[in-house]
Amino acid sequence: MIGNDEKKNINTIQNLILENRSKLSISGVLDVFSFDDQVIILETELGLLTVKGENLRINKLSIDTSEVIVEGEIFNLNYSDKDTEKKNGSFLGKIFK
Repeated sequence: MIGNDEKKNINTIQNLILENRSKLSISGVLDVFSFDDQVIILETELGLLTVKGENLRINKLSIDTSEVIVEGEIFNLNYSDKDTEKKNGSFLGKIFK
């Protein structure tokens, strides 16, 4: 039997478009948890998305379309589950280990 979370993931479409490791377009963004010039943490429909790099900046943030555009030198994209992070301690604490 498929749970509600699994049904949501089946019907959810999220796009990540990375152009030349310098421009990232993300759809399905629910919230921006934190950001600075090296780490941006986004809540998306498919989990937490961490973007790491240098000189990062959010050039577009649209609540209406749930779209975010990040520009800068992008080194790493990482998804994690919100529930897993809550069980294992502070999310930000793990990023800066």
